[in-house]
Amino acid sequence: QVQLVESGGGLVQAGGSLRLSCAASGSIFSINAMGWYRQAPGKQRELVAAITSGGSTNYADSVKGRFTISRDNAKNTVYLQMNSLKPEDTAVYYCNADCVLSGAAYGMDYWGKGTLVTVSS
Repeated sequence: QVQLVESGGGLVQAGGSLRLSCAASGSIFSINAMGWYRQAPGKQRELVAAITSGGSTNYADSVKGRFTISRDNAKNTVYLQMNSLKPEDTAVYYCNADCVLSGAAYGMDYWGKGTLVTVSS
């Protein structure tokens, strides 16, 4: 019913930048919060950044000042601008969205398949 497709991952040198995008599609009435999570091998998935429908944002301490989350409600798309990348940012990045489907009374979480970000030193 809902599909989230991430793009923009890849290999970048330390200090470089990448911009991730995630587009939601399907029979969506509205989208509440959207966010980005990441998971490195052997580690738990963690919240990187989130943004509400009203534009309020929340960031992990490790990325504050370097990453910026934004959204385009008309396109049902969320972005993550990643600057000053560090090797410890290497992970699979997953898009998350709380979507209210057409005819539904509440929202549910949906996940993308992930995109790999590798930062070399």
